[in-house]
Amino acid sequence: MPITLPESLPAFEVLRKEGVMVMTPERAARQDIRPLRIGLLNLMPKKIQTENQFARLIGATPLQIDFQLIRMTEHQTKNTAAEHMAAFYRPFQEVKGEKFDGLIITGAPIEHLPFEEVTYWGELQEVMDWTQTNVHSTFGVCWGGMAMAYHFHGVQKHLLPAKAFGCFRHQNLAPASPYLRGFSDDFVIPVSRWTEVRQGEVEAAGLRILLGSEEVGPCLIEDACHRALYIFNHFEYDSGTLKEEYDRDVANGTPINVPRNYYPDDDPTRTPLNRWRSHAHLLYGNWINEIYQSTPYEIDRIGTAES
Repeated sequence: MPITLPESLPAFEVLRKEGVMVMTPERAARQDIRPLRIGLLNLMPKKIQTENQFARLIGATPLQIDFQLIRMTEHQTKNTAAEHMAAFYRPFQEVKGEKFDGLIITGAPIEHLPFEEVTYWGELQEVMDWTQTNVHSTFGVCWGGMAMAYHFHGVQKHLLPAKAFGCFRHQNLAPASPYLRGFSDDFVIPVSRWTEVRQGEVEAAGLRILLGSEEVGPCLIEDACHRALYIFNHFEYDSGTLKEEYDRDVANGTPINVPRNYYPDDDPTRTPLNRWRSHAHLLYGNWINEIYQSTPYEIDRIGTAES
């Protein structure tokens, strides 16, 4: 089944050329089926790249997905055309009366700031509380996941002495979890962050660590009481995303190490290989499947006592 996107959204043509089934809202409206309604609260500066990455994973499942793009109400992006934002995004204050089967809250390049100093922190707190009444399952990614763990449980983020940057091996710590169906015992995940959460503090908060690394710590956490997953690394990254980040920092004169275990022989003149794509599709496919199995058929029942 396809993912429903506006035909003029750049992701529509990108995914169509990749063989992902995409459908216009007009065509979807003629089908006698309730699609899963998945929102993307996009906090990243490169909105279009992030849309493509998550739409690719969400659209690969056998279920029909109605993909909705959401932004913070007052925050204005400087890296994406205003016309694109106006055409495809709705502010949170406009959608907060609606229900969603799933919501993804992306990362944001503001790790160095205390959460309370982020300009839109107040509204993001409102979003996170809103997920408990209007969203069946929430997926917080990188800074978005850290923000949720802090908001709901007081789990702190800690600055690292150097950026965790590259492709790191991780271990499957909960093979019986439905979110990890089909996962190998260990695998590679792209990592790009200046902060971490610590295992002891996560476990003290009563959260379950599903994926972790001896080198870069907890990766995927289940917060069952808030119907949420938090992932601190980047399964959604394209093959060249770490390269783009590295080249940007080199061009800007920003001190940065070559991303570890990313380029063949750690040689940045060679083309990197994607070694995480299959697990990325597994994780997001499993998440969508769990939503499908448990979300109410009548979407208005989401967040109610009988749901």
